Amino acid sequence: MERTFVMVKPDGVQRGLVGQIVSRLEEKGLKLVAARFESLPEARVNDQYREHLEKPFFPSLKKYIMGGPVFLMVWEGRNAVAIVRKLIGVTNPQEAAPGTIRGDYGIDIGRNVIHASDSGESAAREIAIHFKPADISSYTRIDSAVIYEY
Repeated sequence: MERTFVMVKPDGVQRGLVGQIVSRLEEKGLKLVAARFESLPEARVNDQYREHLEKPFFPSLKKYIMGGPVFLMVWEGRNAVAIVRKLIGVTNPQEAAPGTIRGDYGIDIGRNVIHASDSGESAAREIAIHFKPADISSYTRIDSAVIYEY
């Protein structure tokens, strides 16, 4: 099983989409193993988006991410990173397929509702930024036998 990091961004929280997003991921068969609602401190925003620190859009990205609460999550499942990326859609909501989270709820690339790790390495790094190992639960979903071939 693989873990991935997902964050409902301030626009998704403000629009009341947290429940719908969690439902989509759960309905797919992924398992929620950690979650927290908070406003991110600057140091963690800088760490989260470190590859963008020197880019011209970073100051506005930081202001946006720190402009309201976010909902941080860790999801687990077979091929979780790739599955979540397909469920959320491409970064630009105008290019995201209908039926994806960004395709259904986003219009502007700067307000695209959700972030999800793009690789296993990114997932491990991002999970470690926001969660301690003790924050992550380990359990078996009661329906796992009908979700996975073992």
